Amino acid sequence: MNSTQAAPYANLHLMPIAGEWRNGSSGQSMQVANPYNAEVLLEIVQADQQDLDQSYQGASQAQVQWASTGPAQRTAVLLRAVQIFDERQDEIVEWLIRESGSTRIKARIEWAAARSITLESASFPTRVHGRILPSNIPGKENRVYREPLGVIGVISPWNFPFHLTLRSVAPALALGNAVVIKPASDTPVTGGLLVARIFEEAGLPAGVISVLVGAGKQIGDAFVDHPIPKFISFTGSTSVGMNIGRTAYGGKHLKHIALELGGNSPFVVLADADLEQAVAAAIMGKFLHQGQICMAINRIIVEEALYDRFVARYVEQVKRLKIGDPNAVDTVIGPIINQKQLEALLEKISLAKKQGATALVEGQPHGLLLPPHVFTDVTADMAIAREEIFGPLVGILRARDAEHSLALANDSEFGLSSSVFTGDLERGVRFARKINTGMTHVNDIPVNDEAHAPFGGEKNSGLGRFNGEWAIDTFTRDHWISVQLTPRVYLGG
Repeated sequence: MNSTQAAPYANLHLMPIAGEWRNGSSGQSMQVANPYNAEVLLEIVQADQQDLDQSYQGASQAQVQWASTGPAQRTAVLLRAVQIFDERQDEIVEWLIRESGSTRIKARIEWAAARSITLESASFPTRVHGRILPSNIPGKENRVYREPLGVIGVISPWNFPFHLTLRSVAPALALGNAVVIKPASDTPVTGGLLVARIFEEAGLPAGVISVLVGAGKQIGDAFVDHPIPKFISFTGSTSVGMNIGRTAYGGKHLKHIALELGGNSPFVVLADADLEQAVAAAIMGKFLHQGQICMAINRIIVEEALYDRFVARYVEQVKRLKIGDPNAVDTVIGPIINQKQLEALLEKISLAKKQGATALVEGQPHGLLLPPHVFTDVTADMAIAREEIFGPLVGILRARDAEHSLALANDSEFGLSSSVFTGDLERGVRFARKINTGMTHVNDIPVNDEAHAPFGGEKNSGLGRFNGEWAIDTFTRDHWISVQLTPRVYLGG
């Protein structure tokens, strides 16, 4: 798909706060840098709690008018946004490469995913249906209306910032809600400011979207605990998500929440699997975006009969992967997002070796570029098998048989996504249904997200489902309205 030449968006250092693009009020600035070459992309004066309150107040006022617009008008804004995605494809992709360290391969995938969920959401305004229910009371009619929740708070991550912001923002807007976005500090442009510019150009009324760029310690708790937002959508770490859950359920104001948290995706290879196909999938499923994906393969579990052949072929293929400039079309592994994340990965590598894992592929970091690391002799009790990795590291576990493979796959506090490879598809389905995750893919990678299919996890991987009909349920509420059509006889009447 070709992009037309639209003038790039300007003044992306400013935030849309209650309908006005301006600096934050904190007086404190932060720099946004390219993780590959440390180039400073822009400097933003951060928001404070005063800006937060103004954003929520403005969103609450704007939402009433937005919700009253007809479905065709809301659909038109969403469709115009999709058109802008096409016109500005190159601009969006370039920002993803420069700000989030996305390889060009990953940036194009993310652009397509964001476009898809926005296009799907454009159909939502006419897919919201109420119901008429019978009543046991003579002369009464029960109506159930589906109504927007009101104001939605969206906290988005740095790894797929554009798509994972739009996964909540697009359906929320389509269904008549207003949104306030708090993007990750590493990716404020692709995680919020760019999204707001696109919808402004698409004709969304001022104030329906606000974006707050600010430190979590300054506005994080207040963002969740503020009385106006009815729903908090969070994508990020399990530890932060649990704190948000405690605040949403245990604070002064109860909230609806959707939490898409950490993962530890098992990639199971049964003895009858196609070796070459399984290896190719395990490369893509592990190393896309340097493994910085919640659904990325975290553990490779291979049945013993195929184990040695799989390891040999996998190691051979991993050693060929190109590491370097994410802007190059053939780069597979680009930079880690920041120094803190890199240091955490280096600690995981050191611990894996101390615990007895053998590194068959490894290398020293260069800047924020970390070569892939493949470990064998990994057991289920090791940290590399139990913890979410979020980087280009992977351990390969040996399973005695299919039953043992299943036990290893389920031996985790997480339950987001998973995969199983087998030569017998129906056997694969039977196996998949026994894996305790929200999503399982037979003969495919665990990194899958389709705009019309339910996305979400089990256990400590989160609450709720995104996409399609599930998004309609998530971002609306049932309102029971009863109508007494004829006078009712009451006690004593």
